Amino acid sequence: MTLDDQAIAILRGNDRGGFTIPTRGLYPYQWNWDSAFVALGFAAFDRPRAWAEVTTVLEGQWPDGMVPSILFRRDDPDYFPGPRRWGANLGPIPSTGVSQPPVLSTAVRLLAGEDDADRLDNIFDKLLAWHNWYHTARTFDGVIATVHPWETGRDNCPDWNIGLDAMEVAPDLAPYERMDNKHVDASFRPSQAQYDRYLTIIQAGQQVGWDQARLTTEGPFLMADPNINFVLLRADRDLFTLAERLGRDQTVRNKIQGWIAKGEAASDRLWNDQLGGYAARDLHSGRFSDGFTNASALCFYAGVGAPEQRARTLQNIRRIGERVQYMLPSWDPDAQDFEPQRYWCGPIWPQMNFMIAMGLREQGEAQLADRMQSDLTRLIEASGFWECFNPVTGAGCVGSDFSWTAAMWLAWLSPSWLTRVA
Repeated sequence: MTLDDQAIAILRGNDRGGFTIPTRGLYPYQWNWDSAFVALGFAAFDRPRAWAEVTTVLEGQWPDGMVPSILFRRDDPDYFPGPRRWGANLGPIPSTGVSQPPVLSTAVRLLAGEDDADRLDNIFDKLLAWHNWYHTARTFDGVIATVHPWETGRDNCPDWNIGLDAMEVAPDLAPYERMDNKHVDASFRPSQAQYDRYLTIIQAGQQVGWDQARLTTEGPFLMADPNINFVLLRADRDLFTLAERLGRDQTVRNKIQGWIAKGEAASDRLWNDQLGGYAARDLHSGRFSDGFTNASALCFYAGVGAPEQRARTLQNIRRIGERVQYMLPSWDPDAQDFEPQRYWCGPIWPQMNFMIAMGLREQGEAQLADRMQSDLTRLIEASGFWECFNPVTGAGCVGSDFSWTAAMWLAWLSPSWLTRVA
């Protein structure tokens, strides 16, 4: 079976009837940003199914505009914390009470063809409402904030240690049993101390009735994430393109242009001059994280940065490229806490390479973009379709037969597809 055939089989096998799970066992639900990338993979061989993925993830949108990070279409005992622990039933489908990086608008722009005007028209207002939610409920002092590491998509990255270490575990935290460590090696996953804090934030959300503005201003964790900020800024630009394409009125266009200007201005709040790169920042203390991450490199994808900032970012990318066999690790190998096998503490993530390379290529850095693409190709050819990969050895990490890795192969890497989405 060819890699193309394997990738298609993985997407078909993880299809649950209009929505896709990331992988069996470990992740039995529909994840928000996973579905955006999965749609691009389906588009290589089944465009109606690609659009179904887009519409099903939007089915869970809350009345305030938020699109949750996970939709719990059933209660699966293999996963914790599930719908009963979250208790966040403010939307039409049981879900988490936090969101994820809003890459969907960018995926839709890449997916949409000339004959997709009706499909775009049907979902545009939902995308607009989700972006508006980020620019209202999750804005703090002019920058987009996050209330939970899981909302960033970069769950246990050392970026969050500042905010997590400043938290107190809830003294009345209900007991729980983790399920993730029953599916994969515990050394690949977040620590127990981190999980106690993750659950403490969920409990804080429940205590304010999942009032998102209150959770942002009163919750125990509040940080600015380069991933969310840069993905949202890029998505705002793509949403503006969709608004123009659909002929939306000037009021809508002006609103989106205002968001873009806000995102561009806020990027300097994430610039860590000592690091020479964009970094996560605790919004309570003002402290910066001290590691260069794959999210730092998304400044090109977002189209931000003065010439000096871009030059220093490129220096860090090239420095890291000399330290590892495969680019781009999720945490700086020269920084403390680098672990090449542990989730977001070092492994390479396929969807991140896709976005970073897209931005690098658009900003004239084709050689680096080519290496990002080539390295991920070699990883999949050697190890298969894993959730993420060790940047030193190339070994696959965490979940196997992974949907977004299969999707990135079909949409971006496979030499067989003459027409790709990117």
